[in-house]
Amino acid sequence: MITSGPDGRPRCQWCTVTPEYLAYHDTEWGFPVADDRRLFEKLCLEGFQSGLSWRTILAKRENFRAAFRNFEADKVACFTEKDVERLLQDAGIVRHRGKIQAVINNAARALELVQQEGSLAAYFWRFEPPKAERAKSQIVATTAESIALSKDLKKRGWKFVGPTTVYAFMQAMGLVNDHAEGCVIKTDVEKAWKKFKRP
Repeated sequence: MITSGPDGRPRCQWCTVTPEYLAYHDTEWGFPVADDRRLFEKLCLEGFQSGLSWRTILAKRENFRAAFRNFEADKVACFTEKDVERLLQDAGIVRHRGKIQAVINNAARALELVQQEGSLAAYFWRFEPPKAERAKSQIVATTAESIALSKDLKKRGWKFVGPTTVYAFMQAMGLVNDHAEGCVIKTDVEKAWKKFKRP
């Protein structure tokens, strides 16, 4: 679905709900990412978003970054139960024990994955869909690739990485381009793909 943005140009309908969405849509969502810290952060935030709106998480993103040491996996992996209790008192984030513990667990799993695969980026981009599928705008919650990635992450001990969460991560990090047909940013993402060097 397409709608006109504040500048009159066509965009995905969802991004006009709030100003925060518009900026996120225009500068982040769908653009390919190969930075391990950003990839880890996004997967963690998608886990926190489970059952909530992305607007809630986006509004608290800076608070999450402060609470979780900017999502540096090596720092988060050292968090203890004392840190869990501290975070449960932090009104600036989503105070959910299971999700907080999942981030700490996943930080340790991320370090293991880097040792095994060289980088998180090298691992995640192996699940990029075929070119013919990658550029299709899809209104789906999961794909074969997100199901496969979710299954593999769970096998490696990751938490809060169901297929729907993983697909939202893939959309945001540019493994697929789900900007609607006619959205002006879809073309920008396609240009970014052409320049992007796969890890």
